[in-house]
Amino acid sequence: MSLPARRWIWAFAADLAIIVIFIVFGRRTHEQPETLSGTLGALAPFMAALGVGWLSARAWRHPTRIDTGLWVWVTTLGLGMLLRSQVAGQGTATTFVLVAAGFTGAGLVGWRFVWTEIHRTRTRIAARAEA
Repeated sequence: MSLPARRWIWAFAADLAIIVIFIVFGRRTHEQPETLSGTLGALAPFMAALGVGWLSARAWRHPTRIDTGLWVWVTTLGLGMLLRSQVAGQGTATTFVLVAAGFTGAGLVGWRFVWTEIHRTRTRIAARAEA
């Protein structure tokens, strides 16, 4: 498997981990029962939305770019909330939406920002070493 292929797999795994952490942490914070069905029920709308975000952004092409992360984030948040309320029949209180936006934005865009800065720094260091 080539490096770019591995990069999109790792990027998707990172995005999925962010969503799983968001749901598990949220359920624990609100002292909801830690059942597999409850966790999967809360996770399903956001996992589906993450998949749509990845497909619509064609994120496998440039999985570490910040603009890819922005698209994936907005799609995951918006569609996830829509699916949560309309399909799963779960709440979307304003405070929940704001917390979800902050956490998923920091996660889905944040790791890409860090990745980009590390790559830029390495490129600058390599260019100086060659000069």
